[in-house]
Amino acid sequence: MFLEPFSKGQRCGWIEVICGSMFSGKTEELIRRLKRAQIAEQEVRVFKPAVDQRYHEEQVVSHDERAFHAMPIGEVEHIRQKVKEVEVIGLDEAQFFDDRIVKICQQLALDGKRIIIAGLDMDYKGEPFGPMPQLMAVAEYVTKVHAICSHCGSLATHSYRIVQDKDQVLVGAQDAYEARCRVCYEMGNILKLPKGGKDHSKPPPEIPGLM
Repeated sequence: MFLEPFSKGQRCGWIEVICGSMFSGKTEELIRRLKRAQIAEQEVRVFKPAVDQRYHEEQVVSHDERAFHAMPIGEVEHIRQKVKEVEVIGLDEAQFFDDRIVKICQQLALDGKRIIIAGLDMDYKGEPFGPMPQLMAVAEYVTKVHAICSHCGSLATHSYRIVQDKDQVLVGAQDAYEARCRVCYEMGNILKLPKGGKDHSKPPPEIPGLM
């Protein structure tokens, strides 16, 4: 479990990144850290991309229905104007922000802010998603969380899309994605394994190049 660093007398703030696949508990961990900051009587403000309205327009909500008030943002530059007196800044679904968020977060950290970021590290193709690689590179602390593979029960690292849509950005949950381990993700891509279609009593078939 992540333990907050001792910040008394520190010359600047820092950046924390929580990353992983769909259903891995990223938002849940973000909310846990934000609530601990509130218990410490720190001023907290949370932002999320305006495109993400799956559960609530003005809340970040985890898949287990934990929630925290958040401000939807369409233009990342607006974040600077809203955090002057804030000590802790939360960003959810950061993969949907544009690349300017990296410079903004670094400047806010230099201003003494603690920035906690949650987002998908890879898209449904298994490729780096949006500004997340750059945010992970400049962060002082990176936590990778894992889901459970919906087909074999192993640790899942990939978000497998179960609907026919090739756009990189497709906001959805269980209706559009499954969490899968590396092998079951590749099985899905190669064999077009349907949802729930794996026989859990048998080992996965050998896939050329993976064994």
